[in-house]
Amino acid sequence: MTRTSPGHAGDHAPGDPRDGTGATPPGATGPGRAPRPGPVPPGGSAPPEAAPPGRAAPPEAAPPEAAPPPEAGRGRAPSGEAAPPPEAPPVTPAPPPRPAPPGRAPMAPGRLPVLGHALRLSRGPIAFLESLRDVGPVVRVDLGGWPLHVLTEPALIHTVLVGEAHAYGRGRIFEKLRPLFGNGIATTDGAFHRKQRRLMQPAFQRTRVSRYAELMCREADAMAAGWTAGQEVRVDREMRRFALSAVAGMIFSGDVDQPAVREVHRSFPIILEGMLVRTVMPKAFDRLPIPLNRRFDAAAARLRAIIDEVVAAYGPEDRGRDDLISLLLASTDPETGETMSAEQVRDELITILFGGTETASTTLAWIFHELARHPEVEERVHAEVDAVVGDRPVTPADLPALTYTKRVFEESLRLHSPLLFTRRPLTPVTLGGVGIPAGAEIAYSPYALHRDPELFPDPTAFDTERWDGTDPHRAVPRLESFIPFGAGQHKCIGDAFAVAEILTAVASVARRWRLTPVPGHTVKEVPAGIPLPDALPMVVTARS
Repeated sequence: MTRTSPGHAGDHAPGDPRDGTGATPPGATGPGRAPRPGPVPPGGSAPPEAAPPGRAAPPEAAPPEAAPPPEAGRGRAPSGEAAPPPEAPPVTPAPPPRPAPPGRAPMAPGRLPVLGHALRLSRGPIAFLESLRDVGPVVRVDLGGWPLHVLTEPALIHTVLVGEAHAYGRGRIFEKLRPLFGNGIATTDGAFHRKQRRLMQPAFQRTRVSRYAELMCREADAMAAGWTAGQEVRVDREMRRFALSAVAGMIFSGDVDQPAVREVHRSFPIILEGMLVRTVMPKAFDRLPIPLNRRFDAAAARLRAIIDEVVAAYGPEDRGRDDLISLLLASTDPETGETMSAEQVRDELITILFGGTETASTTLAWIFHELARHPEVEERVHAEVDAVVGDRPVTPADLPALTYTKRVFEESLRLHSPLLFTRRPLTPVTLGGVGIPAGAEIAYSPYALHRDPELFPDPTAFDTERWDGTDPHRAVPRLESFIPFGAGQHKCIGDAFAVAEILTAVASVARRWRLTPVPGHTVKEVPAGIPLPDALPMVVTARS
């Protein structure tokens, strides 16, 4: 399968749509990469092998003998006229060729008895998922009784997420999140999901996001103002606190000191730890009476209970507040006239709380790590912030002008993307010539996709110029090749909020400080929903 992709149907990477292509021309393969094997035909038979040395090839069949010429005088017309050509016998049209039945995907190498690939995936999930692109466009992975078909081609992923999205459900990873998220927008499908998305969409319109950004600016400025020159800070923890405060303020009318917000700060790390483990473990693991499960269950119960209390306390006089709770309680489906129940509002609030915090806080931590590793990039960010913002606090009106800072964000998000998502076909499907039964698990890795050298040359380099778009000799990556927020009907509803959140924090810190690595500390990437830095201590340095 070549690197061509169908046209886009509405999904887009953060920011303005782009028309460039980073895909390899049809028929080409990546540098040093052999052509990818196709699916194994039904029955598993391999193509015929060449005759070994010293062994004669089987003789070729002799060509059929030519028909003898007609006998003299036969078929000649009277009076010396030339004989008319003989009538051709009727020809029965050949039946149309039958389409080849779908084949089987090649199995990923390194499969062990009983465990399958679970050991390889647990010991090095990032390297394992990246290795699959050399096996084929669709690869079978066995996780100890949990079979997966992993897609590595952007065109196939686009088909599942956009082109034929109606034919797929969420899949196992999202089901494992339901004990916490309930029937929120992240875990549901079909008509119910579409209804919830319509109800929530007004809360994430551009004008609303601009209002939320005012709170983001205040929180980011307070964070940066609270640091002192020479102080060592855990940037990963600081960014999580900032992101939680920004999202909680959107939910709770900007009151980030109320008990519900304090409970969010307390519970979030515990719940996140449990979520990461539960998504890859069998269902029976969730019921084991181990400390991890007890902490997770208690924290999830506290969080759901306190949000229930907040939602229940909203009376008619509170419905006019400019916060997410008020908007969801007052929302009406334009197609059906339905509203949300209090339980559904709670589920959506928890979904937004976690979705709006994890991506933003992790991406911010990686941005400051990359800026410290690339001083020339940091200098350009500082110059842009100085020109746009100056000595005053950042405002929402500044964000569209931070174009280079936006490219830094996009490149950081490309290098540090979500690890794995799943989908489940509702009926039998064929992808890349591979037959996949209904109910099977399909997975794709944005992380591996965004580091594919056929799509992103020199993929491990931090190169902001790949997003510039002004060089006629260098195309911007195609939309279906860059999907950090998903695509199609399940695309992240809060992506514009996340972009504003991240740009605000970067600009607010950059106008005051430089963050430099702590000497002797090596940052390691920890596999997670979005791979995390294990710890990111940095020294706050005043800009000279």
